[in-house]
Amino acid sequence: MAIGPVQLIVLGFEHPNFHGEIIAELERLRSSDTVRVIDALAVHKDAEGEIEVAHLSNLSKDEAIELGTEIGALIGLGIEGETGMATGAEAGAQAAADGTTVFSDEDAWDVIEEIPNDSAAALVLIEHHWAVPLRDAVARAGGFRISDGFISPLDLVEIGLHSREEAEELHALATNRQPA
Repeated sequence: MAIGPVQLIVLGFEHPNFHGEIIAELERLRSSDTVRVIDALAVHKDAEGEIEVAHLSNLSKDEAIELGTEIGALIGLGIEGETGMATGAEAGAQAAADGTTVFSDEDAWDVIEEIPNDSAAALVLIEHHWAVPLRDAVARAGGFRISDGFISPLDLVEIGLHSREEAEELHALATNRQPA
């Protein structure tokens, strides 16, 4: 089975108001074979920076722990509290001992540090199924990925894809900021 590109998306919430909409949308994307949610965690960080983790995806607990160990190896966090973090750290250490480097020190991303105190975040590890045929076609043509990233709607105004007003509204939605 071809595995598509995998992406970790971290979404912040100042005052979470979950009603199942996010999971429903991820389910819709999965059912259309657009993406597969490998794992999803909700992280609450209290005012002192202490974290509490809850599992969000529709995987079984055993699957979540197994895949959560993979996330733990990536970011040092698991769904089983300190035990999960230790398991994740062990998985990362074993990968390093086996010669596998997930992130260099320059590339390391401290996801948990970026979550503001007294807020919550959803960490969603997704596989992009839609990208498999494109990736394979690029590889057959001798191509390779150099870089990737999301482009801010504000950057799309100059090339005419959004009006300034549309871009400011979309940017405000994506960053939880008021439009200018």
